[in-house]
This record gives sequence, C-alpha cells and structure tokens, in this order.
Amino acid sequence: MKQHLVKRTASGAVALGVAWLLSAGLAAQQRAGSGANVGPDPAAKPTPRTADGHPDLTGTWDKGGTTFGFKVGVDPTASVCVFGNCGRPAAAPAANAAPAARPAPDFPKYKPELLTKVKQLSDRQVYEDTSLRCMNPGLPRIGAPKKIVQTPSQVVFLYDDLTGFAWRIIPTDGRPHRKDVDVSYLGDGVGHWDGDTLVIETTKFNAETWLIDNGAFHTENLRVMETFKRVGDTIQYQATAYDPDVLAEPWAKRPAVLKLTNDELIEPAPCIDRSIPHLVNLEHHDNAR
Repeated sequence: MKQHLVKRTASGAVALGVAWLLSAGLAAQQRAGSGANVGPDPAAKPTPRTADGHPDLTGTWDKGGTTFGFKVGVDPTASVCVFGNCGRPAAAPAANAAPAARPAPDFPKYKPELLTKVKQLSDRQVYEDTSLRCMNPGLPRIGAPKKIVQTPSQVVFLYDDLTGFAWRIIPTDGRPHRKDVDVSYLGDGVGHWDGDTLVIETTKFNAETWLIDNGAFHTENLRVMETFKRVGDTIQYQATAYDPDVLAEPWAKRPAVLKLTNDELIEPAPCIDRSIPHLVNLEHHDNAR
C-alpha cells in the first residue's frame, strides 16, 4: 500500500511530503473491508467450541477496514481512496446531526524525562519509524491476526499487514517461555486459557519497533499481554504493553472486535519502499492499523 501525503501547490505542481510504497497494504486493507459478516448480529450466535471445551478461535477475522483519503488536484473536493473500503462511501449524516466525536488520544504515557526523546522521534518519524521501511511493525502495533488456526496445543496467527505477511505460533499446552530464543519483532509468546478467554504473554522483543505511531518507542524489556474472547461469531481482542523502563504506567491499546468472515488470505504483494528519493519534508499521517 502506498501511504501518501500529497499536496498540490497553487500552481498545480505536486510536492511529495512522504511517499511510502507499501504495495502489500492496499490489497490487505481492501480485503479487510470486503469481508462478509456472518449474520446481522454475529455476537448473538452460539459460540462454537473445540473437542476440549475451549471456544474455537479458528477462522478468518475481519478487523474492519479503514479508508484514508487525500486531496489532489485544483478541485478542493477531489480525493483518492488509498486504504480499504474503496468504493464504499460512508452514509451521509442525518440532517442537523452533531459531528461525531473523535476518539480520545490513544498514546502511551512515558516517564517525564523521556518526553523529549518521544517528540524527537515523532518529529522524525519518516526517518526513524522502521515500519515505514517495510520492517515488521511488532507488537502490539500490528494488532489482531487476520486468521487463526487453533489446535489443542497451540494457536497459529497469520497477519496480512501493510508491510506484508507475518505469522506467530503460540503454544497453549503449559510450556514456559523459551530461554534460547533471540529477541525479535514479534517476540516469544506463550498462551493459556483463563475460562473462555485465551491469554497470551509475549516477551523477548527487539527495540526496533514502536508501540504505535508518533515516536512511541520501547525497550527490549517490553512485555505484551493479549486477550482473545470469542462471543458468537466475534472475538473481543485487547493488548496491553508493559515496559517499566520507559512507560509511566501500562498502556492498553484500544480494544477491537473482530468479526468472522468467509474471506481467505491470499499471498500479499511485496512491500517496496520508494520514498527516500522523493522526500521533501517530514510530514506524515497516522497509519491505518
């Protein structure tokens, strides 16, 4: 998916603020917005269970598409759909309806002495954010998986991210974290069932990723707790980051509700970065995860 920030001057010349060719993301986000939900109220359906009695998380899950548009051309109403739900305009608001309130800022709380570093990283995001160079965005930034395959001893997560394809294998048979594994973008996760909720603890991260946009860095001591609770044909997903080296308190990413879809994953196009020769300034927009 090519994440653009394109501005057209009064003379009609185009100035590229940021141009990141992330070709995998366009297909990924379009597919995310195209999944067919099962029934008018997926949460009201019975929750299927596996032979061992746990909720069955297996399936392809729609995280909800995101549309990002930007203005082009002399016509101020012109726009281009970049992310998913292209061709699906939002319903017109009711007459005299108040504008929808924007969600509260979704950003970690850092220790006071680190706020300057966060601002510096945010100001230089187009240079410092490795996910804009096609690197894996890490946890919890990558969000919920697109597809889950569940067995009695493990779950397999498949991701169709803006940066391409990613996967995780999470044991659920009671084994501890591995001691001989190197740090990585998605870390080392182990899971267990707490009633009907799958709880996953992940450690052993590298420090190359951010928790979210705008300079939200972390250290290798990051620990992420995720919960998956299936209700009917939905999954309630939550991820919380713990990094006492830099965070003043744990940070819970905004919860998500996944809906079962009959879509299937296909091999994404490669992520290709072609931004460096075209950078004019440091402007950027939030990504669509």
